[in-house]
Amino acid sequence: MKTIRAIFFVLVFFCSLSLAALANGLNLNSLGSKAMSMGGAFVGLADDFSAVYWNPAGMARFDRRYFGFYGMDVIPSGTFQNSLVDAKTERKSYLSGLAAYYLPVSNKVVVAMAAYIPSGLGSTWDGGDFAPLTMDASYMWMSKVGLVTFAPALAFKVNDQISIGAALNINYGTFSMKTHAGSITVDYTIPELPPQKFNLGQYEESLTGWGYGATLGILFRPIEKLSVGATLRTPSTVKFSGEAIIPNLSLLEYNDTSDIEREVTWPLWAAAGVAFNPKKNLILTADLQWTQWSKIDTIETTFKDVVWQAMMAQSGNDQRPMHWSDALQIRFGAEYWIKGIALRAGYYLDPSPAPDRTMNVLLPSFDFNVITLGFGYDLDSLHLDFSLEYMMGENRNVPADRVATDPEWASAMSGAYTMKVVVPSLSISYKF
Repeated sequence: MKTIRAIFFVLVFFCSLSLAALANGLNLNSLGSKAMSMGGAFVGLADDFSAVYWNPAGMARFDRRYFGFYGMDVIPSGTFQNSLVDAKTERKSYLSGLAAYYLPVSNKVVVAMAAYIPSGLGSTWDGGDFAPLTMDASYMWMSKVGLVTFAPALAFKVNDQISIGAALNINYGTFSMKTHAGSITVDYTIPELPPQKFNLGQYEESLTGWGYGATLGILFRPIEKLSVGATLRTPSTVKFSGEAIIPNLSLLEYNDTSDIEREVTWPLWAAAGVAFNPKKNLILTADLQWTQWSKIDTIETTFKDVVWQAMMAQSGNDQRPMHWSDALQIRFGAEYWIKGIALRAGYYLDPSPAPDRTMNVLLPSFDFNVITLGFGYDLDSLHLDFSLEYMMGENRNVPADRVATDPEWASAMSGAYTMKVVVPSLSISYKF
């Protein structure tokens, strides 16, 4: 038990350091190597240690103590081009994970504790590539927003056909950004010096916050070869607070830092899935997963310093239009056991919730077609799973004339965007 606790807290620390990726809006697309390799079509199956995320009702069928650890590495490769800029994302790995422990307390009740990263969005660029946009100076361009969830959970087996489950989601969020702060016009009150443009230089912010929600699930198995599941994850509003800094403001004898506050809502997620066992050793799965991203319309930031308030209100930087739309993912998966090895594959369509009119390099979003592969291997009570996901983003082009003339497009960055993402993962689980 001490070893399990040690691994658990290592994961929590690991989660707090690594919170960015590219996927379904703000959410990651899959947790758990088995689920990932089956295209994330797992709500109707939910039969391994990632059940607390996909459908906590699946926990009720665990008849032994069960511990699992999952780690994945999101490796994006993106480009951005327009008449002034030819940029590529920096080669970085964005790590994520899940750890869960399940304890049957009777033949009908299972309790669990889990920690995982369900959400992340971000990008990191070479600031030198954007020098033509930033008065020929190089600044850091990066963003990272993500969530770590701590989830105590409970599942109940109603009968041999029906089980239900629920998890309390205690969410810890981080939000950080670095970009060019822009410029302001300064009147030096000296007759021989007319008002001049002053380069504000680098802008940085770092925020953290907490929010709460729940995951509810039901699993129905009318016959041995068929199971149907549904999951509902409630909205969770994270109240962020932290600090912003523009070092060059000190040159104008203003405060170069300001406390800031921001609220971001992770919206309702609803999913339904089916798992079918048409013949021995073969399982086919399919899911529909819907996210109410329309709840993210405008992200507002409150700057506590009065000078910052006036400056950000005048520039419009106290509000970031998003105008996201609801999104429906369609997922398919398959598993086939042969000679003690599970071979898996899947496909899913992940539409972007973000319109062209708010597209930018700091919070990029793409329509993805995704292919997944993987395998699993049993060693008595020890189980190993590996998966590989390849996400093919559809190219996006934001027209320069529209950005220049339409106020609704003012927050967008005109240009051509591309993105491809490779995601390897490994899971280790043990029943005892």
